[in-house]
Order: sequence, then structure tokens, then C-alpha cells
Amino acid sequence: MQHQLEEAYGFLFEKELLNEITECGSFKSVKAGETIIEIGSYITGMPLLLTGAIKILREDQNGDELLLYFIERGDTCAMTLSCCLGRKKSEIRAVAETDTTFVMIPIAKMEEWTGKYKSWRNFVFESYHSRLSEMLDTIDTIAFMNMDQRLMRYLRDKAKINKDATIQSTHQQIAYDLHTSRVVISRLLKKLEIDNKISLQRNQIKILDL
Repeated sequence: MQHQLEEAYGFLFEKELLNEITECGSFKSVKAGETIIEIGSYITGMPLLLTGAIKILREDQNGDELLLYFIERGDTCAMTLSCCLGRKKSEIRAVAETDTTFVMIPIAKMEEWTGKYKSWRNFVFESYHSRLSEMLDTIDTIAFMNMDQRLMRYLRDKAKINKDATIQSTHQQIAYDLHTSRVVISRLLKKLEIDNKISLQRNQIKILDL
């Protein structure tokens, strides 16, 4: 874990902090599709990603999900930070987008390091800023973009996260993430294929216009 930690965070944190993270952090490994944090659960720690990617989702009163943003290596989740420091139940669902490894940091250490290490304090503030910007982007896409534009943006983001122009996903899974129906997604995907922006295969979408 120490080597992965230094690769992902060595440029951000001093040696002493990296050693403390290794000593008190819990190493976790999850498969793609596994839920890491559930809505309504109490959060006891904050994840620092080492490999892979996690998608952060909100849920409405009907149980429908909306994708807020992705986090990758070197990132953490601002919504998790907020719940940890406020001792509140989770307001988000975190699901592994790919096979993912991360270190879970206990709440007590998060608070201690904020006063002890300037690099940690800067990391926390920067994480809030980055995730807030991403959520504002999400709000803008919902408010100002047509669904076909939202879908194309989603596909490009997903390809970037997975580092693969071919996306393994069903139309229903995409519909869940974009908070719409499978019928709408299927129709728009067909339109994007006609426009030569994607190529459709069984449970696969190849992006031609990255």
C-alpha cells in the first residue's frame, strides 16, 4: 500500500503524513459495480483513491439516481468529507465505476491532520473546490443542455474515466445515471450512431467522436 500511496499522493503530502496514513488507514479493494457508501449510512471514514474510479450518485424521493461526478486516483469525495466532519448520515451513494482500491481514513485523523499538516488542509479545501465545480457543471448540463448533449458528455466522461473509447454499459444503466428512461436513451443513442458519433454493439458503445 505504501508504494501506491506515494504514487498517488506523494506529490501532495509530506513523508510524515504519508506514514501516518499508512499506519492508521484501512486498505480496501472493491470490484466494479460494488457499492462503497450507501445513502442513509453513517460515514466513519473518508476514502483516498489509489487506483480505479468511483461514481457519486444522488437519489430522489422515488429512488431514481442522478450521477453527480466521478472521483479518480489522487481524489476524495467532498460530500463524504462534509458528512464526516458534520457526523451526519451519507447523502450520496458511492459505487465503484471500475475495479478500485483506496485507503479509508478515520474521522478523528481527518480533524487532527487539518490542524497538523498544511498539505492536508490544502488538499481538503481543494477537494471541496473541485467537487463543487463538478456539481455546478452537472447542474449546468441539466439546466442548459439538451438530453442528447448530456448523453454525449456522459459518454465522453465515462470513456475518459475508463481510459477506453468502448464503453461496457446497457441502455438502462445509462438511463439510471442520467435520471431518464431507457426508451429515451435508446432513441438518442441511435441518433448519435446515425450522426456517426458512436457505434452501437450489444451492451457496448464505441465513441467515434472523442
